[in-house]
Amino acid sequence: MSPNIIVQFVGFQATPRGREYTFAVREPAAEPVDYVLIIPSSAFDSRRIRYQDAPDICSHKLHHELALSGNHPLETEFCLSDQELDEYRAAHAPKPLKYPYAPRPSHDD
Repeated sequence: MSPNIIVQFVGFQATPRGREYTFAVREPAAEPVDYVLIIPSSAFDSRRIRYQDAPDICSHKLHHELALSGNHPLETEFCLSDQELDEYRAAHAPKPLKYPYAPRPSHDD
């Protein structure tokens, strides 16, 4: 992906297909191109993905598609797969807590 490209989150809307997230991609001296990324409603209903994570997931997907295609994907609409959602969730899972004060071992004297 070119360092001169700007990817801007425009907004989302709920549709029968799911939530559609729109991003505008701008290159110098070119008209912006809108891309729509869709996350099925079932992913939210089953709590596989959180609403607040959706724009970030879509941004990762769009950046990946832009990188694969030299900033010009053939499609302007992408539907995120279950596998992509699972991979994102696994990569962004909270780290287990480390207890700074571990319990002392008991001494049987």
